[in-house]
Amino acid sequence: MDIGSGSGRRAISAISIALAVAAAAGIAFFAAPRHAQALPSYARQTGQQCAACHNGFPELTPYGRLFKLNGYVFGGGSSDLPPIAVMNFDSFTHTQTGQPGGAAPHFGQNNNFATDQTSLFYGGAIASNLGAFAQVTYDGIGRAFSWDNTDIRYARTANIAGAETVLGLSLNNNPTVQDVWNTTPAWSFPFVSSKLAPTPLAATMIEGGFAQQVAGLTTYAYWDRLVYLEAGVYRTLSPGVQRAFGAFSSANNGINGVAPYWRAAVQRDWYRNSLEAGLFGMAASVKPQRLGGFGADHLTDVGIDAQYQFLTDRNSFSLQASAIFENQNLSASGNPTLGLASNTHNTLRSLHAKASYYYDQTYGVTLGAFRLDGSADPTLYPDSPSGKPNSTGIIGELDYIPFNHGGPSFWPWLNLKLGVQYIYYPQFDGQVGSAATKNNTLYAFVWFAF
Repeated sequence: MDIGSGSGRRAISAISIALAVAAAAGIAFFAAPRHAQALPSYARQTGQQCAACHNGFPELTPYGRLFKLNGYVFGGGSSDLPPIAVMNFDSFTHTQTGQPGGAAPHFGQNNNFATDQTSLFYGGAIASNLGAFAQVTYDGIGRAFSWDNTDIRYARTANIAGAETVLGLSLNNNPTVQDVWNTTPAWSFPFVSSKLAPTPLAATMIEGGFAQQVAGLTTYAYWDRLVYLEAGVYRTLSPGVQRAFGAFSSANNGINGVAPYWRAAVQRDWYRNSLEAGLFGMAASVKPQRLGGFGADHLTDVGIDAQYQFLTDRNSFSLQASAIFENQNLSASGNPTLGLASNTHNTLRSLHAKASYYYDQTYGVTLGAFRLDGSADPTLYPDSPSGKPNSTGIIGELDYIPFNHGGPSFWPWLNLKLGVQYIYYPQFDGQVGSAATKNNTLYAFVWFAF
C-alpha cells in the first residue's frame, strides 16, 4: 500500500484513531490491576496467569500444552463461577485496491470497520478427567450463528516403562483443533485475519477443508513428556445436522465412509527451551459437493512440522514451521459430466513459517510467510493466468497485550489484545505484479475475552 496516497493516509489515520481510543479506554477504565489470567474460564479454574499457558495468546507454552492434553481439568483456582467465557473481536480492514460491489454484503468497497465475531465458550472441567473447549459464534460479517471449534477430552495418567504417560480421547469437529503445537492448521499463525479481504483460493484439505462439518474421535498418548502419538477417524455430519449447527453449505464435500487422521511428535524441554518436531496427516475418500453416482476423489495430506520456544520472564522467542504435501486423485471431479477439474491427478503443497518475539508478554512482533503451489488446472483455478494456484504472502504483525501482569480489580481474568497486521502478496492465485499486490491487506483488531 502506498501510504503517501490519500487513501493510504486515511487508512493509517483511521487505524491510529481506533487503536488509540481502544488503548486509552482500556488503560483508563481498567486501572488498579491484579493478576491477569489466560482464557478467563480456564484462568478461574487454575489460578494461573496468562503467561503460564500462553506466549502471546493463543500460542501455547509447555504448561499450556499439558493443561490441554490432560483434558482441561487442572485446578488450583478459588473461583466458584461456572466455566463460561465470552470473546469479542472488532476490526478495521484496508486493501490496497477496493473491491467492486463491496467487500461483503452490507460492507463498502474498502476501509471497513466490523465486529468480526462474538463467541460464547464452555472452557474447563466437566467431571473428573473430562473437560472441554467448546465455542459457539455469531459471525458479524455473515450475520449468522454457528458452532465453532469444539474439543471434548477424557484423559488419565499412567506409568508406562517407568515414565508418566498421559492417555486420552478427543471428540472434536475440526482436524488439528485438538493439536497442542502451533504448527498445524487450526492453531497456526496468523491466528486472526480479515474476513473482508481477498484470500488465496486454494488450500489443502487439512487446512480447514472440513472444519465444523465433521465429527472425529482420536486417541492419544504422551509418554515421558517426550513422545506424542495420536490416531483417529473423522466422518462427515449429515446435511440436517450441519444445518442445525449453522455449518451447512451446498459446496461442502462429503467424506465417503471415514477419514483416518494421524499425528506423531517428539518434544524436548530443557531449562527455558522447548523443541518439537513431528508428522501429521489425513486421508479421505471424498464425494465432491456430496454428489453421488460419480465415484469419489481420493485426497492424502502429509505434513511435517517443527517448533522452538525460548521463554523467560522478560523475553520470549518462538519459531514455527510446517509443510503439507497433498496428493489429489480427482477421478470424480475430473469426470467430464461433473466438470469440476481439468485433471484427474493433481498435487498441492503448502509451506508456512513464522518467528515471534515478546517483551514482558506485553509487546509482540511477528514476521510470517507462506507459500502455496501446485499443478496447473484451469478449471479448478480459473482466475490464474497459468492455471496454477500459486500464492506467496509475507505477514507482519505488532501486538499489545496490556493485562498479562494486571487486570481490572473487579474482573482480574480479562484478556485484551490490540494488533495491527499487514499482508504483502508477491503472488496471488498465480498472478504477479499489481494483479497480486492489489490484494495487500492492512488489518487492525481489538480482541478481548472476559
